[in-house]
Amino acid sequence: MIVGTAGHIDHGKTALVGALTGVDTDRLKEEKARGISIDLGFAYMLVENASTIGFVDVPGHDKFIRNMITGATGIDFLLLVVAADDGVMPQTREHLAILDLLGITRGIVALTKIDLVPDDWREEMISEVRSLLNDTGLSEAEIIPVSTTTGEGIDLLRDRLITESHNSVVKPDTGPFRFAVDRCFTLTGAGTVVTGPVISGSVSVGDHVMLSPSGLKARIRSIHAQNRPAEHGRCGERCALNLAGEGINKDAISRGDMVLDAALHAPTNRLDCRLNLLSSEPRSLTHWTPVRVHHAAAEVAGRVAVLEENAIKPGDTGRVQLVLDKPIAAAVGDRFIIRNTSGERTMGGGRFLDLRGPQRRRRTPKRLAYLAALEAPGHRAVVASLLSIWPYYIDQTTFARDHALDDAAMKAILLGVDHKTIGETDQSLLLSEKNWQLLRKSASAALAKFHKAKPDLVGMTILRVAASLQPKLPTKAAMMTLQAMVENGDIIAQTGALRLPAHRLELDSQAQKLWDRIAPLLGNAARFRPPRGVDLAEHLDVRENTIKSTLKAMARQRTVVEIVPGHFFLRDTLEEVAQIIVDIAESQSDGWFSAAQLRDMLDNGRKVSIQILDYFDRQGVTLRHEDLRRVDKRRLAMFLGKPGMIVA
Repeated sequence: MIVGTAGHIDHGKTALVGALTGVDTDRLKEEKARGISIDLGFAYMLVENASTIGFVDVPGHDKFIRNMITGATGIDFLLLVVAADDGVMPQTREHLAILDLLGITRGIVALTKIDLVPDDWREEMISEVRSLLNDTGLSEAEIIPVSTTTGEGIDLLRDRLITESHNSVVKPDTGPFRFAVDRCFTLTGAGTVVTGPVISGSVSVGDHVMLSPSGLKARIRSIHAQNRPAEHGRCGERCALNLAGEGINKDAISRGDMVLDAALHAPTNRLDCRLNLLSSEPRSLTHWTPVRVHHAAAEVAGRVAVLEENAIKPGDTGRVQLVLDKPIAAAVGDRFIIRNTSGERTMGGGRFLDLRGPQRRRRTPKRLAYLAALEAPGHRAVVASLLSIWPYYIDQTTFARDHALDDAAMKAILLGVDHKTIGETDQSLLLSEKNWQLLRKSASAALAKFHKAKPDLVGMTILRVAASLQPKLPTKAAMMTLQAMVENGDIIAQTGALRLPAHRLELDSQAQKLWDRIAPLLGNAARFRPPRGVDLAEHLDVRENTIKSTLKAMARQRTVVEIVPGHFFLRDTLEEVAQIIVDIAESQSDGWFSAAQLRDMLDNGRKVSIQILDYFDRQGVTLRHEDLRRVDKRRLAMFLGKPGMIVA
């Protein structure tokens, strides 16, 4: 269990931790000289038959609130300290407000310095503290009078903490690893060390991790968990991680960085949130208010874009978008605090709803409905709600990453949701089963209508079918949905077009007979230098216009391609040539090749080879520079789209 102190300056937080653990948490020379805590202090108390209790002692001075917020990250239990001779003070209220915004609901109040006040004053202070706790998550917290001078109440407080440690629910260490850096230093003989709480998952010696938002890669050389050497660090523990790797040093890592599973690395600076504005605020929160945003151990400047119709009044809650000056590593559901730019006061806080907030159109009805769905209770309800509204799909990889979910957790969530998964494992989309059926129906209806109107064409272009889908999907999602329909056998992909399985192309009887005579002349040994339309007319003793009409019909059916006016190649032949071009390019050290090299391979003459290459240039398959060309593999893959492959 990790216990965090809180309270006004000089109310005895550090002395109390010292009385409980025997450790003086003021480690800095300036702290010793001034007699106040400036930065975070740490101490540990061994508990028989229980895990070690870790203490995070935070500074109480108003100038060091940001350090206090850092220390509050990852704590399980609050030790609120109020001096009996001083009572509730400004930082008492601010610390409690911060911890309430951070969702801390377990704690004890230590009423310190009771040796300095009479009994009746003690009772009055207990009443004052109880009043302070009302309307917070700690309203039922026990208040224990103590004195570090006489020792009164210290044993009772220690026993209560031990009991709470025994009763603490062990946090699951499943899920991807996340660790918030609150200190970084160099240790002689070890190298770079970072300390902080493990927010989720676990890590082991030898594991490879990533620093975010910097993207530096590192390896775990050694671990101290709860102040003891360990092979593993788990969620709910404070750890020291000894990191190694290229670029890893004290100057490359800052307080506020995250050490995490590389799959979670996706820094963001635009986050949609639910914000609670403290009732103590002097005025409403208006659009584009500058603030300081605190998340875990990070502090960054930003602005608040209000997503409500009106400004958010003190004591109210509303949706906002935080636009940060620099990116942070976060997860959906993480809590945050906002303070004014001068650092004089805490303004409010809340939870992150979406890490990828849009820069424009962030207040449209569709967008606000999307945010409302993200606030559904629990991941399963969120997924079900999102699948029923625009944009009607979830990018499963992004959802799992942004919510810090592993594969097992994602599978468990989906067990309770009626859904259809489409796409590859590393890039899959989720659709509701209802919408999947509607999409299939709309694609089939559009193709049936097209086939009826234009029976001589192989099918509709993929983009036209995508545009006809209902409900409407963004282009990428529509393409993946059509691909799933192809794999499902609902529709057929054929050389860049889509058709229904039952659709068959039919020429009229005369054209079909003529095509049966033309086809062999375009293929076989002459396929790399097929006769032109005028040559076919002469050879077959048929009018040239009739030959061209038949070839044009076959081009519409994507069986042949007219590379220059009047000169048609079988599409299969061009796909064969494309592969030959790839082989030539790969045989060159730099990937550049000449028309002469293709001419020699095809043995079809320089003119025809150049015409073929000019055609590939127009398709983007080859890129030309002076007399040389190279292959664009992405466009090549599109050109080589086979039945069963969606290529726009």
